[in-house]
Amino acid sequence: MEHLGVRLAQLRRVADLTQEGLAERSGVSVDVVRKLEQQRKHSARLPTLHALATGLGVELTTLLGDPPAVPSNGDAEPPQLVALRRAIMPPLFAPPAPRDAAESLSLPLLRAEVSDGWSLYHGAQFGRLLDVLPGIIADARLAAAVGSGHSRAEGEHALGKALQLAGHLAIRLGKTDLALASLERAAGAADNSGDPLLAPMVFGSVAWAYQRQNRLDDAGNLVIHAADGVEREVGTDTAASLRVWGGLVMSGATSAARSGDYEQAKDMMATAEQQARRLPKLPPPRDGRSVSIFSRSSVRIERVRLAVQHKRPDEALELAKGMRLSADTPPSWRTWLLLDVARAYTDVGDAHGAVAALQRLRRASPDWMRHHTLAVAIIQDLYAGPVQPPGLRQLAEFVGVTP
Repeated sequence: MEHLGVRLAQLRRVADLTQEGLAERSGVSVDVVRKLEQQRKHSARLPTLHALATGLGVELTTLLGDPPAVPSNGDAEPPQLVALRRAIMPPLFAPPAPRDAAESLSLPLLRAEVSDGWSLYHGAQFGRLLDVLPGIIADARLAAAVGSGHSRAEGEHALGKALQLAGHLAIRLGKTDLALASLERAAGAADNSGDPLLAPMVFGSVAWAYQRQNRLDDAGNLVIHAADGVEREVGTDTAASLRVWGGLVMSGATSAARSGDYEQAKDMMATAEQQARRLPKLPPPRDGRSVSIFSRSSVRIERVRLAVQHKRPDEALELAKGMRLSADTPPSWRTWLLLDVARAYTDVGDAHGAVAALQRLRRASPDWMRHHTLAVAIIQDLYAGPVQPPGLRQLAEFVGVTP
């Protein structure tokens, strides 16, 4: 895996900037730029990375590099990714589906397949999801093209959720342009689904893609508009609508924090956490796996993440202390929390606490840990520190870091 500092130096030279020039243009200290390029510093907070990307005139994903196994070096893409592209963006001409294909479609089965796909995603089973998702999208597209009335709207809904899922997976694979192509199609299906909450959910996903591209103003404006629309047109008196509204508010807080306004982000998170207390009193949605992630646990996890990203590790550890996660907290959110706790322990100089959190992360979600570049960066930072607790070497070998 190429070091962040190597990419930073390459992009700086392409932009014809000195280290001092990049520091001035991005508002990041020249000491941070030097330490990253000299590989004396292995990671940086997201606000810093956003600032550096802006100073370089590139997308954030360009600075961060490719996720594991998804290179953008000109080599042919793996067949699974090609199949996903084809499912999202069908060829201009393709032979029509067999006549009996539509007759064999089962809308309840299709809904279950979409929900199971989201479970694979939240369980970080990205390889398995990459294998099955093209078929789910194809079935949903066929369901949206046949029938009439309610059944056709159900097909459009399934298509919208399947394409939203494809957008999430594409973001995870570092393919934000593919993600936005999928999410634009998801928004079109949402408009035809008859579900007033589906489009706002898709907009929340679009905002995440914008955040990955360092389009923080676009992301913030979009989710505020969508959250206002949910309040105005649907209300927040059901668990489903409150979860969609809350997910949008959390996304808005993330955009504000990464833009440098941490206090506004804290205020938005406090509002979200207060509203999340209403959820246990409301009837649960029909299929919670297909509705935005929002609960008191998810708000607290996001607050921990923002505190870590903004160099407040003590605050992050205090927020995480004694946290009891709700039963519906997806595995992916639990693993994000462990990773952020490991980062916070590293920042306060508690290498033993960091290794313990990383060991828990490995037990909970080994595939996700291998996929996430921040886990690698934390392990590299621990190796550069004065204390190397037992278990660190095994973690380094697990993620492919050479001490």
